[in-house]
Amino acid sequence: MLEIVGWVFIIVLFTIGFIGLVYPIIPASLFIFGGFIIYGLFFSFADLPWWFWLIEILFVLLLFGADFLANAVGVKKFGGSKAGLIGSTVGLIFGPFIIPFAGILIGPFLGAIIAEMLVNKSSIKKSIRSGIGSVVGFITSALTKGIIQAIMVGLFFWVI
Repeated sequence: MLEIVGWVFIIVLFTIGFIGLVYPIIPASLFIFGGFIIYGLFFSFADLPWWFWLIEILFVLLLFGADFLANAVGVKKFGGSKAGLIGSTVGLIFGPFIIPFAGILIGPFLGAIIAEMLVNKSSIKKSIRSGIGSVVGFITSALTKGIIQAIMVGLFFWVI
């Protein structure tokens, strides 16, 4: 019975981790990593060698960096500024709560546009380009993180 409870916790943590790909308020990689910890607590840490932990920690660090970098590159590539990046980040955090589901794309788009127009007095055309860049950055980030998280979970199942 305890074995089933352990696996339920692990699967729930992995699932929350993948939900975190589209809800940035959820620290996705930490939930995935938490699944590994739960496995060790319920089953055995001995099943997970030192090199497994090293690789997984490097993946977690990579995920944190990739998240910020993809958004920044997306905004900059489309002509946005630091204000657009900050606006898109604010929109990314609050968008899903204001407009469920669609807010995940509309939030950063509008956040970048509003920030560019307010802070830099940018034209609507330039502001919209920054907004598009923030959406492209978010989608790129989500895809990249999804692949890395899938590798993390795949490595876990391969090792055990």
